[in-house]
Amino acid sequence: MNQKLNPNIVTIEPVTRLEGLAKITVLLNDEGNVKDAFYQVVELRGFERFVQGRPIEEVLRITPRICGVCPIPHHLAPAIAADRIYGVDPPKTAKLLREMMALGHIVHSHILHFYAFALPDFVLGEKKEAGTHNIIGLAKTFPDVAKAAIKARGDAQKIQAMIGAKATHPVTVIPGGISKGVTKEDTEKMLEMSNNIVEFGKLGLKVFEDLVVKNKDQMALINSDAYKMDTYYMSIVGPKNTLDFYNSQTVRVIDSKGKEFAKFESDKYLDYIDEHVEPWSYLKFPYLKQIGWKGLVDGPNSGVFRVNALARLNVVDKIETPLAQEAMENMYDVLGGKPAHHTLGFNWARLVEILYCGEKMVELAQDPDFYGPKFREQLSKDMITGEGVGAIEAPRGTLYHHYKTDKEGKVTKANIIVATTNNNAAICLSVKKAAQEMIKKGQYNDDGLNKIEMAFRAYDPCLACATHAMVGQMPLKVEIYDSKKNKIRELTRKL
Repeated sequence: MNQKLNPNIVTIEPVTRLEGLAKITVLLNDEGNVKDAFYQVVELRGFERFVQGRPIEEVLRITPRICGVCPIPHHLAPAIAADRIYGVDPPKTAKLLREMMALGHIVHSHILHFYAFALPDFVLGEKKEAGTHNIIGLAKTFPDVAKAAIKARGDAQKIQAMIGAKATHPVTVIPGGISKGVTKEDTEKMLEMSNNIVEFGKLGLKVFEDLVVKNKDQMALINSDAYKMDTYYMSIVGPKNTLDFYNSQTVRVIDSKGKEFAKFESDKYLDYIDEHVEPWSYLKFPYLKQIGWKGLVDGPNSGVFRVNALARLNVVDKIETPLAQEAMENMYDVLGGKPAHHTLGFNWARLVEILYCGEKMVELAQDPDFYGPKFREQLSKDMITGEGVGAIEAPRGTLYHHYKTDKEGKVTKANIIVATTNNNAAICLSVKKAAQEMIKKGQYNDDGLNKIEMAFRAYDPCLACATHAMVGQMPLKVEIYDSKKNKIRELTRKL
C-alpha cells in the first residue's frame, strides 16, 4: 500500500529474517520525510553475570548457550581466554581441530544468512505482499540452488558435530586444547565434505554473478547512496595482514580510505574500544576511543566502525587461498575499488568467505597432525595467571571474551563484546540512510519497508533468543502516530 501520512512515527516490528527480535523506529518530520531512524534490540541477555563465580573451564560450556545460531565462536573465544588464564599453548592438533570447527561454523552460518535471508531480496523481484521473500520462495524459483545450499550447510554442520560432539552447543574445547581427537576415517570424511564446500562456494559466486552482478537494477541498488556509508573497519588479521578467523590475536583497524588506523593485540582492546549507552536499546554502542563518540554519524570524525564479512575483506591485504583471492579481487573490481563501503556488499563478501573456508578446510584436513595423538596439555591451579582475553572472527565479525579470575580459576569479572554489538551504531546509521530514500513525504509501501530491512539484514545481526515466538505468530506491524504521539492507525501483515 502507498499512503500520504501525517507527521508520525513508523515502527517496523518485528524485523524479519534475522536471528533474534528487534524493531525499527522511523521518525518523520512535518513534511513526512525521515528525520531520524533507530534499530532497537528488545531482548536482554545477562551472560556476563551468569558466569561470575563459575570455574573458567565451565564458562566454555555456558557461553555457547548465548545463542543457538552462533555457539561455536562463543565456545572458542572463551577457550582462547582460558588458555591465556592458564598460560598454556595448546598442541598443534588441538589448534587444527579448533580452526576446522571455526571455519565449518562460518560456512554453516553464511549459507543460512545468504540463501535464506538475503538472496530472496535480490532474485524474487519487488516485494508486493507478505510471505513472498523467504527460503520457500527461493526453493520454488531456484530448487537446484536451494538443494545445494541445504546439502553444503549440512556438511558444515556435520563437521562441527564431529569435532564438537554436539551439533549446536559444542562441549569438547577445553583450556589447553580439546577433550577428544578425531580418527583418520573421520578426517577422510571431513576432507570429502570440505571439497564439496569448495565446489559449493564456486557455485554460490556464479549464482551471484548471473542473478545479481549482471542485473543492472540490482547493481544500481547495491551502488545507491541508500546503502553506502564511510566508516572505519575492524578485523583480526594473520601474518602480513592475511585473512584469519581463528589463529591470530592481532586486530587491525583501517579508515575509510584504507589506511591503517590502529593495530593491536586482543588483550589491549580496551585501549582502543569504548562503549556508549543509549536508553532506547539493550545493546551498547562500541566506538574507537581515539576518535570518540560523536553520535550516530559516519565519516572520518566519527568513532563508528564496522565488522563482519565486508569489513574483514576491506581490512586484509590478501587471502592466502587462490580461489578466494581471485573472487575477492573480482568483487572489488566490480564495486570500484578497495575499501568498499557498500552495505549490501556484505552479502557478496560472505560468498567469498565461504569459498575461502572450504579451501582452508581442505588444507587442514590434509595436515598429518590433524588426527594426531596429542590434543591437550595438562593443567594445574598454580598455572593460573588470573586474566585472559580471547578474540575470534565470528561470522558476524570480531568477538571479544575477557575474563578475570581468582587464584582458584573462578570468574570474578567478565566482559563480552559480540560482533553485532560492534556493528550496533553502523546498523542504526544504515537503517536511517535507507529509510531516508524509501520514505518520502509520508509515502511508503511494502517494498520500501523491505528495502529498509535489507539495510539491517546485510549485517546478519544475531540478537539471540530467536526461538521465543511460535511459527505464524510474527506479524510485521506498522504503527502510525500523529505529531502528539497518539496512535492513529495500525497496519499488520501476517507471515
